Amino acid sequence: MGYTRRMDTPLLDLALAREIELAEGEAAVACAKMRKALQAESDSAVEAIAGGYAVYCGANSPVTQAVGLGLNGPVSKEEFDRLEEFYFSRKEAVRVETCPMADATLLEHYKERGYHVSEFSNVMVRGIAGDERWKTPDGVEVRKAGPQEMDLWTLTVAQGFAEYFPVTAEMLSVMKMFALGKNSECYLARIDGRVAGGATLALRGNVAGLFGASTLPDFRRRGVQTALLQARLRRAAEAGCEMAVSLAQPGSVSQRNIMRQGFRVLYTRVKFEREARK
Repeated sequence: MGYTRRMDTPLLDLALAREIELAEGEAAVACAKMRKALQAESDSAVEAIAGGYAVYCGANSPVTQAVGLGLNGPVSKEEFDRLEEFYFSRKEAVRVETCPMADATLLEHYKERGYHVSEFSNVMVRGIAGDERWKTPDGVEVRKAGPQEMDLWTLTVAQGFAEYFPVTAEMLSVMKMFALGKNSECYLARIDGRVAGGATLALRGNVAGLFGASTLPDFRRRGVQTALLQARLRRAAEAGCEMAVSLAQPGSVSQRNIMRQGFRVLYTRVKFEREARK
């Protein structure tokens, strides 16, 4: 794609949208497969539907949703039936992260079947140049988490998200599986030797996904998120990625932190949802 300058923002088209959405979808698929591999009794499942993926990684998990649908053309009634059956058969609500470039037939299915909007998220991108230099905020140390630190990483990130998702054993398990997925790397930030936050980097071809960053409450407003962003961008450049992608709720502190690192909003994604069948 040739995004060679830090501030380059690519123009949105269908091919780019598909690349971004499927990069995230493949990270979720890797999480579900890792969970199944390490926990043979788990109920994780994946199904390719309508050009994207339906992923189940436990009840009410943030990974349990469909991604990338409708980016390969019209979505048939039969495909949408399969999507709903995939989740309804597991007594789970149907949640679909929907790109604005998705085919209009997908929106018609939502309308006909009574879906509602449950969430918005901004998809932000920036080009990566191999000769960039980043200055880590003073007092913050970031390094890749070692195999022996995965439980520490999982607990840290989960606690940083505690106001949004309850820290349960199931949630910790799913987060650990996401971290252990193929081509995923985990990072821990420390201040004065104390763990302050964590984040994930998913390397998928030309795309580096910067996901799952959180800061423990006692260390907020001290540059932890900036340090985690810069460390992952540096690593993405080393890996030869040309574009970095990150997600945040519109107007959030996370979005402001991300945009300070040269990211720009490419599009706003909408989550459509239908309650589990009774």
